[in-house]
Amino acid sequence: MEKYLTGSEEETFNLGVQLARKLGPGTAVSLEGDLGAGKTALVKGIAKGLGVRDTITSPTFTIVNSYEGDVTLHHFDVYRIDDPEELYEIGWEEYFNPNDVCVVEWGDRVSQMLPPGALRIRILRDETQPDKRTILVERQDQE
Repeated sequence: MEKYLTGSEEETFNLGVQLARKLGPGTAVSLEGDLGAGKTALVKGIAKGLGVRDTITSPTFTIVNSYEGDVTLHHFDVYRIDDPEELYEIGWEEYFNPNDVCVVEWGDRVSQMLPPGALRIRILRDETQPDKRTILVERQDQE
């Protein structure tokens, strides 16, 4: 497991840029953390690191946004998913292919649907210092 500490939204974004260097085509990422933990800031950094030039927005109501960069990034937000079967209706399985990178916010809610070996990134807020984050990165199959 890798552990990182950030002290601002900008540092979380910059960590995302660094982490993107480790995400080759075919990588799936489960992004976990409370509301306001910094998941979207991290995704914005990952997108920049993958060469995406578009503005990244949270796909809370659309479930998935796709962006072209050096590789295609599919950014999911499954917070509002009540039944995982809803994901099959949008072609969930087709997004997870050997050419693209998939980042799933709230991935812990659908962990059984993620491919084996998905990268798990957990963002934990420091209760005493509101801008501080501990970010843990590990492969799901290493738990």
